[in-house]
Amino acid sequence: MGELGRLDAGRAVVRAKRGKGLTWAAIAEEVGRGKVWVTAALLGQHPVSAELAERVGKLLGLDGEVVEALQLPPVRGAGVVDTSEPAVYRLEEIVQVYGSAINELIREEFGDGIMSAIDFEMELTRVADPKGDRVVITLNGKYLQYREF
Repeated sequence: MGELGRLDAGRAVVRAKRGKGLTWAAIAEEVGRGKVWVTAALLGQHPVSAELAERVGKLLGLDGEVVEALQLPPVRGAGVVDTSEPAVYRLEEIVQVYGSAINELIREEFGDGIMSAIDFEMELTRVADPKGDRVVITLNGKYLQYREF
């Protein structure tokens, strides 16, 4: 068997999570971090410290090779996320439809700049509704103004 990569470790986490019957929220609570961040980190999108990898490994019963692979650098960018997955596709569709408006509104409210995806937090919550429950995604990023040089 070859050396495990970061994304392999993420798949191993998902298998172990399912096998233990745990939720992402339960894992996040156990390690003392936010649910969205922990999920993204364990899937390979953020750095995972040795301490966090060990804690998750113990919680999920992961072997040393997976714990070690969790500590590899994140793997981000094109080809990492399945854009044909309906939830991901819908988020892309939201950006296609509302991206220009979001950009224009940020400029109007803050000036010429962007919302950081590095100094950033996100929450995902479920809101009960008699017509069908609602998914609420809150994106909270630091405003970064473009600078002149």
